[in-house]
Amino acid sequence: MITIKDVEHVAKLARLELTEDEKELYTKQLGDVLKYVDQMNEVDTSNIKPMTQVIDFCNVMREDKVVQEISKEALMSNAPEEENGFFKVPKIN
Repeated sequence: MITIKDVEHVAKLARLELTEDEKELYTKQLGDVLKYVDQMNEVDTSNIKPMTQVIDFCNVMREDKVVQEISKEALMSNAPEEENGFFKVPKIN
């Protein structure tokens, strides 16, 4: 059972300021969520196989091979700035 004190504690951890009406509303809503979770826990899932996807999905992979090699000079020709053969980018602080 969720109490207003529980909601106040969570709000304090999240650094939220709640009105009294919001505290009452969230107490009811969180209580309803927990009731629903309890209801879901009653469902017998012992014969259900665990899954990672809800639909049958197979990832299609292709062989990784070079189809067109680009020279370093061609790549660097697109660089706005270059230094010692590398892209020069702004420093991040």
